[in-house]
Amino acid sequence: MIAPMAALLVLAGSTRQGAFSKQFARAVCRLAEGLGHRVVAVDLRDFAMPLYDGDLEAAQGLPEGALRLRSLVLAADGIVVVTPEYNASLPAVLKNALDWTSRPYAAEPGVSAWKGKVAALLASSPGALGGLRALVHLRQVLMNLGALVLTEQFALGHADRAFAPDGGFTEPKQAAAVQAIVERLALVAARLR
Repeated sequence: MIAPMAALLVLAGSTRQGAFSKQFARAVCRLAEGLGHRVVAVDLRDFAMPLYDGDLEAAQGLPEGALRLRSLVLAADGIVVVTPEYNASLPAVLKNALDWTSRPYAAEPGVSAWKGKVAALLASSPGALGGLRALVHLRQVLMNLGALVLTEQFALGHADRAFAPDGGFTEPKQAAAVQAIVERLALVAARLR
């Protein structure tokens, strides 16, 4: 079954310029756009947020970067989170973004931006496991925030040689697996809309 067009947010969980998660996210965007979906790519470097601090939140509210990212999360039909693996878990910059965007906002008290959102999880690593261990923790965090996380996921091992010069995948099997997840995300999001 062909999934209807969806508004997808693709979030890379690293700020490093040459990060494999960013390369992976760009390849996902290409695939999703090729399927006809509207895609917004998020580079966390463009959404500066201090480390979460309850006192700072009480004094100043949500930082501007968190408010902008929160609005993108709320507007998306489905969200693809592409994480690297840092010490067998997700990186601090991604966890911090999730912490800030899940906070209640004065205009919508008690509402987490992630509640009821459909999310697909992808990981990348130069190692053989492809960031698989980070996906366990990311899944747990997003489910706790109220997101519906697809059972399908993909860990891209040997990410240092997974991308062609044009930005696509070097292995057709990997491209097909990721495309299937994007299609599933769009389908589930459409059914829940």
